[in-house]
Amino acid sequence: MRRQIGVVFQSPSLDLQLTVRENMRHQGHLYGIRGADLETRIDEMLDQVGVRDREGELVRNLSGGLQRRIDLAKGLMHRPSLVLLDEPTTGLDPGARLDLWSYLERARSEQGLSVLITTHLMEDADRCDRLLFLDRGQAAALDSPEALRQSLGGDVVTIRAGDLDNLASELSTKFGQSSEKVDDTLRVRRAGGPEFVPQLFEAFPGQIDAVSVGRPTLEDVFMQKTGHRLWDRDGD
Repeated sequence: MRRQIGVVFQSPSLDLQLTVRENMRHQGHLYGIRGADLETRIDEMLDQVGVRDREGELVRNLSGGLQRRIDLAKGLMHRPSLVLLDEPTTGLDPGARLDLWSYLERARSEQGLSVLITTHLMEDADRCDRLLFLDRGQAAALDSPEALRQSLGGDVVTIRAGDLDNLASELSTKFGQSSEKVDDTLRVRRAGGPEFVPQLFEAFPGQIDAVSVGRPTLEDVFMQKTGHRLWDRDGD
């Protein structure tokens, strides 16, 4: 079973005092891979993650993005069928994040690799085939990202105003409409969002600063399923 699973932790598991190739060689030894087979696999993995030209450099001299690639290469060198990634893109710049996802998608399509990730970044979660929201250790929702968004129905109307508490009360009174206060806005889920906008300005003249309409996001789904935002302390 151990050989079927690869793990890439959130914190780097590299020896900063060793070169890239030495780190890879050490990982291979842990799985009983030696000799010509080991060197061939190292070459293959470094080529696949695009760091073959840095194999002789000390890991401590490489950027966080390059170190992340090497960590991924280590986790996949023994050719597992499943890889577990803990917060895989944390700390990576946008380019490095795209490179990581590009490699994972290629490995899935070409090698049949299954990927299980944990993440707090909704843009990463949106790339998954199926998504499980956990709240206080309990499953809150499970489905594809698109199905989860569609489960909310309608549009999300985001309102900026001076007195959000009063506006929320009046929305409930005049329209029977519930709302959620998020930072300095009110968010309303409602079918026919664009048609609702002129009704708002007519009902609350001079009280609304700005309104925008969009599709539900995964963050909206999380709030609806759990009753709080992803980063709220009480929901950790």
